[in-house]
Amino acid sequence: MEEKELEDIKKDKKVQRALSENSTSVQKESAVVLKKEAPWLGITAILFLIFGAIYFLLGWERLPISSIYIPLAQKIVMAAMLISLVLSATKLLKKIINRKIEDKTTVFNFDRIANLFASLLILGIILSLLFANWYAAMVSFGIVSLILGFALQNPITSFFGWLYILIRKPYEVGDRIRIGNVYGDIINVSYIDTTLWEFNGDYLSGDHPSGRIIRFANSKVFSEYIYNYSWPLFPFIWNEMSLFVSYESDFKFVSDTVKRIVETEIGEAMVRRVKRFKIILKDTPVDELDVNEYPSVILRAHNNTWVEVMVRYLVEPKNSGRVKKKLFEVVMEELKKHPEKVMFPNANIQ
Repeated sequence: MEEKELEDIKKDKKVQRALSENSTSVQKESAVVLKKEAPWLGITAILFLIFGAIYFLLGWERLPISSIYIPLAQKIVMAAMLISLVLSATKLLKKIINRKIEDKTTVFNFDRIANLFASLLILGIILSLLFANWYAAMVSFGIVSLILGFALQNPITSFFGWLYILIRKPYEVGDRIRIGNVYGDIINVSYIDTTLWEFNGDYLSGDHPSGRIIRFANSKVFSEYIYNYSWPLFPFIWNEMSLFVSYESDFKFVSDTVKRIVETEIGEAMVRRVKRFKIILKDTPVDELDVNEYPSVILRAHNNTWVEVMVRYLVEPKNSGRVKKKLFEVVMEELKKHPEKVMFPNANIQ
Protein backbone atom coordinates (compact mmCIF):
# COMPACT_ATOMS: atom_id res chain seq x y z
CA MET A 1 0.00 0.00 0.00
CA GLU A 2 2.80 2.42 0.93
CA GLU A 3 4.63 1.70 -2.33
CA LYS A 4 1.47 2.25 -4.36
CA GLU A 5 0.73 5.58 -2.67
CA LEU A 6 4.35 6.64 -3.15
CA GLU A 7 4.13 5.85 -6.85
CA ASP A 8 0.88 7.83 -7.10
CA ILE A 9 2.66 10.85 -5.60
CA LYS A 10 5.54 10.51 -8.07
CA LYS A 11 3.05 10.42 -10.97
CA ASP A 12 1.79 13.89 -10.09
CA LYS A 13 2.85 16.33 -12.81
CA LYS A 14 4.02 18.99 -10.35
CA VAL A 15 6.14 16.45 -8.47
CA GLN A 16 7.63 15.13 -11.71
CA ARG A 17 8.51 18.65 -12.85
CA ALA A 18 10.07 19.55 -9.50
CA LEU A 19 12.09 16.31 -9.51
CA SER A 20 13.37 17.03 -13.01
CA GLU A 21 14.56 20.45 -11.85
CA ASN A 22 16.11 19.30 -8.54
CA SER A 23 17.25 15.74 -9.19
CA THR A 24 20.90 14.97 -8.55
CA SER A 25 20.96 12.53 -11.47
CA VAL A 26 21.89 13.74 -14.94
CA GLN A 27 18.86 14.69 -17.01
CA LYS A 28 18.95 13.62 -20.66
CA GLU A 29 15.61 15.01 -21.80
CA SER A 30 17.06 18.27 -23.18
CA ALA A 31 19.70 16.36 -25.13
CA VAL A 32 17.06 14.09 -26.66
CA VAL A 33 14.90 17.06 -27.70
CA LEU A 34 17.93 18.83 -29.17
CA LYS A 35 18.80 15.68 -31.10
CA LYS A 36 15.29 15.56 -32.57
CA GLU A 37 15.51 19.20 -33.62
CA ALA A 38 19.07 18.91 -35.00
CA PRO A 39 18.04 18.15 -38.65
CA TRP A 40 15.70 21.14 -38.76
CA LEU A 41 18.32 23.43 -37.19
CA GLY A 42 20.91 22.12 -39.66
CA ILE A 43 18.67 22.89 -42.65
CA THR A 44 18.06 26.41 -41.32
CA ALA A 45 21.81 26.97 -40.86
CA ILE A 46 22.53 25.73 -44.41
CA LEU A 47 19.87 28.04 -45.89
CA PHE A 48 21.29 30.97 -43.92
CA LEU A 49 24.80 30.25 -45.25
CA ILE A 50 23.48 29.94 -48.82
CA PHE A 51 21.70 33.31 -48.55
CA GLY A 52 24.85 34.83 -47.08
CA ALA A 53 26.99 33.50 -49.91
CA ILE A 54 24.53 34.87 -52.49
CA TYR A 55 24.58 38.26 -50.76
CA PHE A 56 28.38 38.53 -50.98
CA LEU A 57 28.47 37.18 -54.54
CA LEU A 58 26.02 39.91 -55.53
CA GLY A 59 28.29 42.49 -53.89
CA TRP A 60 31.27 41.17 -55.82
CA GLU A 61 29.19 41.15 -59.06
CA ARG A 62 29.97 37.48 -59.65
CA LEU A 63 26.40 36.57 -60.59
CA PRO A 64 24.83 37.13 -64.02
CA ILE A 65 22.58 39.99 -62.87
CA SER A 66 22.52 43.54 -64.20
CA SER A 67 24.25 46.00 -61.84
CA ILE A 68 21.03 48.03 -61.77
CA TYR A 69 19.21 45.25 -59.92
CA ILE A 70 22.04 44.19 -57.60
CA PRO A 71 21.08 46.56 -54.69
CA LEU A 72 17.48 45.37 -54.81
CA ALA A 73 18.58 41.73 -55.02
CA GLN A 74 20.88 42.23 -52.02
CA LYS A 75 18.00 43.68 -50.03
CA ILE A 76 15.78 40.75 -50.92
CA VAL A 77 18.48 38.22 -49.95
CA MET A 78 19.22 40.05 -46.68
CA ALA A 79 15.50 40.17 -45.90
CA ALA A 80 15.26 36.43 -46.57
CA MET A 81 18.17 35.81 -44.19
CA LEU A 82 16.58 37.89 -41.42
CA ILE A 83 13.14 36.36 -41.94
CA SER A 84 14.63 32.85 -41.73
CA LEU A 85 16.33 33.81 -38.46
CA VAL A 86 13.09 35.21 -37.03
CA LEU A 87 11.11 32.10 -38.00
CA SER A 88 13.78 29.78 -36.62
CA ALA A 89 14.06 31.65 -33.34
CA THR A 90 10.27 31.74 -32.97
CA LYS A 91 9.91 28.01 -33.61
CA LEU A 92 12.73 27.17 -31.20
CA LEU A 93 11.28 29.42 -28.49
CA LYS A 94 7.83 27.85 -28.91
CA LYS A 95 9.35 24.38 -28.63
CA ILE A 96 11.07 25.30 -25.37
CA ILE A 97 7.92 26.89 -23.92
CA ASN A 98 5.73 23.96 -24.96
CA ARG A 99 8.07 21.59 -23.09
CA LYS A 100 8.05 23.70 -19.93
CA ILE A 101 4.31 24.44 -19.70
CA GLU A 102 1.62 21.77 -19.23
CA ASP A 103 -1.41 24.06 -19.39
CA LYS A 104 -2.71 23.94 -22.98
CA THR A 105 -4.51 27.29 -22.73
CA THR A 106 -1.33 29.05 -21.65
CA VAL A 107 0.64 27.37 -24.44
CA PHE A 108 -1.96 28.50 -26.97
CA ASN A 109 -1.85 32.09 -25.71
CA PHE A 110 1.95 32.15 -25.76
CA ASP A 111 2.02 30.78 -29.32
CA ARG A 112 -0.31 33.58 -30.41
CA ILE A 113 1.91 36.21 -28.77
CA ALA A 114 5.08 34.70 -30.27
CA ASN A 115 3.46 34.66 -33.72
CA LEU A 116 2.41 38.29 -33.26
CA PHE A 117 5.94 39.41 -32.39
CA ALA A 118 7.39 37.38 -35.27
CA SER A 119 4.87 38.90 -37.68
CA LEU A 120 5.76 42.42 -36.52
CA LEU A 121 9.47 41.72 -37.03
CA ILE A 122 8.87 40.25 -40.48
CA LEU A 123 6.68 43.24 -41.38
CA GLY A 124 9.47 45.58 -40.32
CA ILE A 125 11.95 43.65 -42.46
CA ILE A 126 9.65 43.78 -45.50
CA LEU A 127 8.94 47.49 -45.05
CA SER A 128 12.67 48.15 -45.00
CA LEU A 129 12.76 47.02 -48.65
CA LEU A 130 10.66 50.05 -49.54
CA PHE A 131 13.36 52.44 -48.33
CA ALA A 132 16.16 53.46 -50.63
CA ASN A 133 18.67 53.31 -47.80
CA TRP A 134 18.30 49.95 -46.03
CA TYR A 135 20.69 50.94 -43.24
CA ALA A 136 18.78 54.15 -42.56
CA ALA A 137 15.54 52.19 -42.44
CA MET A 138 16.92 49.81 -39.82
CA VAL A 139 18.29 52.72 -37.78
CA SER A 140 14.89 54.43 -37.93
CA PHE A 141 13.19 51.21 -36.92
CA GLY A 142 15.65 50.86 -34.04
CA ILE A 143 15.02 54.41 -32.85
CA VAL A 144 11.26 53.90 -32.92
CA SER A 145 11.67 50.62 -31.01
CA LEU A 146 13.88 52.37 -28.45
CA ILE A 147 11.30 55.12 -27.89
CA LEU A 148 8.50 52.59 -27.52
CA GLY A 149 10.69 50.55 -25.20
CA PHE A 150 11.15 53.50 -22.83
CA ALA A 151 7.46 54.42 -23.00
CA LEU A 152 6.31 50.85 -22.32
CA GLN A 153 9.16 49.79 -20.05
CA ASN A 154 7.06 48.58 -17.12
CA PRO A 155 4.47 46.64 -19.18
CA ILE A 156 7.21 45.03 -21.26
CA THR A 157 9.19 44.04 -18.15
CA SER A 158 6.01 42.61 -16.62
CA PHE A 159 5.38 40.63 -19.80
CA PHE A 160 8.86 39.11 -19.59
CA GLY A 161 8.15 38.48 -15.92
CA TRP A 162 5.10 36.49 -17.04
CA LEU A 163 7.32 34.44 -19.37
CA TYR A 164 9.72 33.83 -16.48
CA ILE A 165 6.82 32.67 -14.29
CA LEU A 166 5.63 30.28 -17.00
CA ILE A 167 9.08 28.78 -17.59
CA ARG A 168 10.71 28.76 -14.13
CA LYS A 169 7.47 28.53 -12.13
CA PRO A 170 8.48 30.36 -8.93
CA TYR A 171 4.75 30.13 -8.20
CA GLU A 172 1.50 29.15 -9.88
CA VAL A 173 -2.22 29.34 -9.21
CA GLY A 174 -3.07 27.76 -5.85
CA ASP A 175 0.35 28.29 -4.24
CA ARG A 176 0.73 30.16 -0.96
CA ILE A 177 3.57 32.66 -1.26
CA ARG A 178 5.19 35.69 0.25
CA ILE A 179 6.66 38.30 -2.08
CA GLY A 180 8.07 41.41 -0.47
CA ASN A 181 5.75 42.25 2.42
CA VAL A 182 2.73 40.57 0.83
CA TYR A 183 1.36 37.14 1.85
CA GLY A 184 -1.37 35.23 0.08
CA ASP A 185 -2.67 32.45 -2.15
CA ILE A 186 -2.24 32.93 -5.91
CA ILE A 187 -5.62 33.06 -7.67
CA ASN A 188 -4.61 34.40 -11.10
CA VAL A 189 -1.50 35.02 -13.22
CA SER A 190 -2.09 37.23 -16.26
CA TYR A 191 0.23 38.68 -18.91
CA ILE A 192 0.95 41.81 -16.86
CA ASP A 193 0.12 41.16 -13.20
CA THR A 194 -0.54 38.53 -10.54
CA THR A 195 -3.54 38.45 -8.20
CA LEU A 196 -3.45 36.85 -4.77
CA TRP A 197 -5.92 36.36 -1.92
CA GLU A 198 -4.22 37.98 1.05
CA PHE A 199 -3.77 36.35 4.44
CA ASN A 200 -2.16 37.68 7.59
CA GLY A 201 -2.98 41.28 6.66
CA ASP A 202 -2.77 44.58 8.53
CA TYR A 203 -5.57 43.71 10.97
CA LEU A 204 -4.67 40.07 11.63
CA SER A 205 -1.87 38.32 13.48
CA GLY A 206 -2.55 34.73 12.40
CA ASP A 207 -2.60 32.80 9.14
CA HIS A 208 -6.14 33.74 8.20
CA PRO A 209 -7.45 35.40 5.02
CA SER A 210 -7.89 39.15 5.36
CA GLY A 211 -10.66 39.34 2.77
CA ARG A 212 -8.60 41.52 0.44
CA ILE A 213 -7.06 40.76 -2.95
CA ILE A 214 -3.70 42.19 -3.97
CA ARG A 215 -2.42 42.73 -7.49
CA PHE A 216 1.24 43.27 -8.24
CA ALA A 217 3.18 43.58 -11.50
CA ASN A 218 4.89 40.44 -12.75
CA SER A 219 8.11 42.47 -12.95
CA LYS A 220 8.35 42.03 -9.14
CA VAL A 221 9.75 38.52 -9.69
CA PHE A 222 12.99 40.13 -10.91
CA SER A 223 13.47 42.36 -7.87
CA GLU A 224 11.88 40.61 -4.86
CA TYR A 225 12.52 37.40 -2.95
CA ILE A 226 9.72 34.88 -3.47
CA TYR A 227 8.89 32.55 -0.57
CA ASN A 228 6.80 29.62 -1.77
CA TYR A 229 5.12 27.50 0.90
CA SER A 230 3.82 24.95 -1.63
CA TRP A 231 6.86 23.07 -2.94
CA PRO A 232 5.51 19.87 -4.57
CA LEU A 233 8.39 17.73 -3.28
CA PHE A 234 7.73 18.71 0.34
CA PRO A 235 4.36 20.47 0.79
CA PHE A 236 4.82 21.09 4.54
CA ILE A 237 6.30 23.78 6.76
CA TRP A 238 7.68 23.65 10.27
CA ASN A 239 5.53 25.44 12.78
CA GLU A 240 6.09 26.15 16.47
CA MET A 241 3.83 26.51 19.46
CA SER A 242 5.17 27.71 22.79
CA LEU A 243 3.98 28.09 26.37
CA PHE A 244 5.65 29.02 29.64
CA VAL A 245 6.03 27.08 32.87
CA SER A 246 7.84 27.86 36.10
CA TYR A 247 11.16 26.35 37.19
CA GLU A 248 9.35 24.28 39.81
CA SER A 249 7.59 22.21 37.12
CA ASP A 250 8.46 18.63 36.19
CA PHE A 251 10.19 19.27 32.85
CA LYS A 252 10.29 15.64 31.75
CA PHE A 253 6.59 15.22 32.40
CA VAL A 254 5.81 18.46 30.52
CA SER A 255 7.97 17.49 27.53
CA ASP A 256 6.58 13.95 27.30
CA THR A 257 2.99 15.14 27.67
CA VAL A 258 3.28 17.89 25.06
CA LYS A 259 4.99 15.59 22.57
CA ARG A 260 2.45 12.81 23.08
CA ILE A 261 -0.52 15.16 22.62
CA VAL A 262 0.92 16.79 19.50
CA GLU A 263 1.74 13.41 17.96
CA THR A 264 -1.82 12.26 18.64
CA GLU A 265 -3.40 15.41 17.21
CA ILE A 266 -1.16 15.52 14.14
CA GLY A 267 -2.06 11.90 13.47
CA GLU A 268 -0.31 8.90 11.97
CA ALA A 269 -1.68 9.78 8.53
CA MET A 270 0.36 12.97 8.55
CA VAL A 271 3.45 11.08 9.71
CA ARG A 272 3.08 8.57 6.87
CA ARG A 273 2.75 11.41 4.34
CA VAL A 274 5.96 13.00 5.58
CA LYS A 275 7.77 9.65 5.38
CA ARG A 276 6.70 9.26 1.74
CA PHE A 277 7.99 12.69 0.82
CA LYS A 278 11.24 11.96 2.66
CA ILE A 279 11.75 9.07 0.24
CA ILE A 280 11.15 11.43 -2.69
CA LEU A 281 13.66 13.92 -1.24
CA LYS A 282 16.40 11.30 -1.58
CA ASP A 283 16.53 12.17 -5.29
CA THR A 284 17.27 15.84 -4.48
CA PRO A 285 20.16 17.68 -2.78
CA VAL A 286 17.98 18.18 0.32
CA ASP A 287 19.32 16.34 3.38
CA GLU A 288 16.28 14.24 4.30
CA LEU A 289 17.97 13.17 7.56
CA ASP A 290 17.15 16.62 8.96
CA VAL A 291 13.47 16.11 8.19
CA ASN A 292 11.87 14.62 11.31
CA GLU A 293 8.31 13.49 10.79
CA TYR A 294 7.60 13.43 14.53
CA PRO A 295 7.20 16.55 16.72
CA SER A 296 10.11 17.65 18.88
CA VAL A 297 10.04 19.57 22.18
CA ILE A 298 12.62 22.20 23.14
CA LEU A 299 13.05 23.76 26.58
CA ARG A 300 14.55 27.21 26.71
CA ALA A 301 15.22 29.60 29.58
CA HIS A 302 13.31 32.85 29.22
CA ASN A 303 14.51 36.33 30.13
CA ASN A 304 12.22 36.26 33.17
CA THR A 305 12.07 33.49 35.73
CA TRP A 306 10.16 31.22 33.35
CA VAL A 307 10.97 28.32 31.09
CA GLU A 308 9.66 28.35 27.54
CA VAL A 309 8.33 25.02 26.29
CA MET A 310 8.42 25.00 22.50
CA VAL A 311 7.08 22.20 20.34
CA ARG A 312 8.07 22.06 16.68
CA TYR A 313 6.01 20.07 14.19
CA LEU A 314 5.28 19.73 10.48
CA VAL A 315 1.98 20.96 9.08
CA GLU A 316 0.42 21.84 5.75
CA PRO A 317 0.81 25.61 5.19
CA LYS A 318 -2.88 26.36 4.73
CA ASN A 319 -3.79 24.50 7.93
CA SER A 320 -1.10 25.99 10.16
CA GLY A 321 -3.34 28.50 11.97
CA ARG A 322 -6.16 26.05 12.65
CA VAL A 323 -3.80 23.29 13.81
CA LYS A 324 -1.86 25.61 16.11
CA LYS A 325 -5.04 26.84 17.80
CA LYS A 326 -6.30 23.29 18.31
CA LEU A 327 -2.97 22.09 19.70
CA PHE A 328 -2.73 24.95 22.19
CA GLU A 329 -6.22 24.28 23.53
CA VAL A 330 -5.68 20.53 23.94
CA VAL A 331 -2.19 20.87 25.45
CA MET A 332 -3.26 23.49 28.01
CA GLU A 333 -6.33 21.50 28.99
CA GLU A 334 -4.21 18.40 29.66
CA LEU A 335 -1.43 20.21 31.53
CA LYS A 336 -3.90 21.99 33.81
CA LYS A 337 -5.06 18.58 35.04
CA HIS A 338 -1.69 18.11 36.80
CA PRO A 339 -1.05 21.20 38.92
CA GLU A 340 1.35 19.22 41.14
CA LYS A 341 3.71 18.69 38.17
CA VAL A 342 2.99 21.69 35.96
CA MET A 343 3.09 25.18 37.43
CA PHE A 344 2.40 28.15 35.25
CA PRO A 345 3.83 31.65 35.76
CA ASN A 346 1.64 34.09 37.67
CA ALA A 347 1.75 37.66 38.78
CA ASN A 348 3.53 36.77 42.03
CA ILE A 349 6.52 35.26 40.24
CA GLN A 350 8.89 37.98 38.99
